[in-house]
Amino acid sequence: EALTGRGVLSRAMAALGAYRCIECNREAAELYRDYQRGVLRISICKSCQKPVDKYIEYDPVIILINAILCKAQAYRHILFNTKINIHGKLCIFCLLCEAYLRWLQLQDSSQNTDPDDLIRYAKEWDFYRMFGIASLEQTSFLVGIFITLWWMRPEMLKTKSDFILLLKALLLSSYGKLLLIPAVIWEHDYTPLCLAFIKVFVLISNSQAIRVTLNLNRVLPWLAIFFGLILENGVVYLFQKMGWDV
Repeated sequence: EALTGRGVLSRAMAALGAYRCIECNREAAELYRDYQRGVLRISICKSCQKPVDKYIEYDPVIILINAILCKAQAYRHILFNTKINIHGKLCIFCLLCEAYLRWLQLQDSSQNTDPDDLIRYAKEWDFYRMFGIASLEQTSFLVGIFITLWWMRPEMLKTKSDFILLLKALLLSSYGKLLLIPAVIWEHDYTPLCLAFIKVFVLISNSQAIRVTLNLNRVLPWLAIFFGLILENGVVYLFQKMGWDV
């Protein structure tokens, strides 16, 4: 049933030649072959002789668990063999989560209990300002990654579609930021440690997304992330020099 429901999408993506083997990353003409009357057979990769994409018959929850474990096969399935267009909405929602966290920290940092002061911090402007700062930091981080990869491996990012695919992969792999809200709601003495673990998890996911999208080794993605963090922290330092609370 899961395979049958993907029939139309399968034909559309096959026409674009967008399939990849989740094991060896080689291009594939199809994910499965439909012999009619409910008889379906998963295609075998001609290069590695393994199923092109075993995840097409897996439950989405299993796929999500494998993605959380940062398995390259799960990332290839999501990026190349499915049509997921929630990266834009996911990015906005993650930025809203980060802005909300910063807004709470900004409110908690105030020692003034005057009602007018509390009202001032409750104004939408403070939240929008935090959202704008978080957006600029995220943009700086992504720009740092793209510049590093383009400088070191320009052949990997030759076309507009290459940039779009990598951007989509980076945005989707930042889903770990959604954990910021539960970490704040269930505030505990270990909340700062939880936030640090969330940050590390997001960076690991970003690294895996770069590695899978561009078919690289493990070193270059981390180097790109390192320069992305440098540029992001540079923006943070600039805001602090301007006297802004970030």
